[in-house]
Amino acid sequence: MSNFDVLWLTASPSLKRFDLPLLRYLSTKQTVAHWEYIQSEDEASSIYQAVDLLHDFLKSSPQPVHLAGHGISGAIALLFARRYPEMVRSLSLLAVASQPANTWQAHYYTQRQIFTTSQEQILANNVRSLFGNNRPYTIETLSIALKRDLELSPCQHSLFRLIHLPKGGVSMPLLVCGSKTDPVVSSPTLHDWTNWFKPQDTLWECPGGYHFFHYFHPQEVGQKMLNFWRTQNQNLLTNSLAKC
Repeated sequence: MSNFDVLWLTASPSLKRFDLPLLRYLSTKQTVAHWEYIQSEDEASSIYQAVDLLHDFLKSSPQPVHLAGHGISGAIALLFARRYPEMVRSLSLLAVASQPANTWQAHYYTQRQIFTTSQEQILANNVRSLFGNNRPYTIETLSIALKRDLELSPCQHSLFRLIHLPKGGVSMPLLVCGSKTDPVVSSPTLHDWTNWFKPQDTLWECPGGYHFFHYFHPQEVGQKMLNFWRTQNQNLLTNSLAKC
């Protein structure tokens, strides 16, 4: 395995294009690896299977890594960090609620349960709320991407049941990022994370950008992440020198 500083997780193949501006920015400053979980349509949804496969990938890593992800990918990173804390130097979560299963898919299925409108109309409404008016693609194109994400998501939400995942913090340093205009992970929901914060943990809100704020504001988000990692690396060096 090649050495890398940061591992970015992707468990939403149809939406990974919205990670690219941030990854390009981060890659100019850090060695960033990209791990992707692709679930076939024949497989049963299982977020814990993704955690197991991530462990298979990282178990040969010579050192702990900075782990990061957005949405359901961030939820996978969170579950992994709790199960294998010795393999994670720090954890960065983007648009992840304190209830990690509270993803855009959960909001979609809640709307399907409440409203009698068609799937196409609800998907179009989600496009508007997730991306705002400054959409990078047409509503039709983004609706197709969201529908595909529903089909391939490892999260086990459905029309009949919404799942929940354990709430709580992690043992390693944690960065939580969100957007003040995100309809999925609202500002109060984001700040609920502080109930489990340690002194070294950080919360930051982007002023705009909706749910995919890291796509619309890659430099601002990237700089917050880089500053966070730099602080953790400095603390690690200081602690190492203190032991000498």
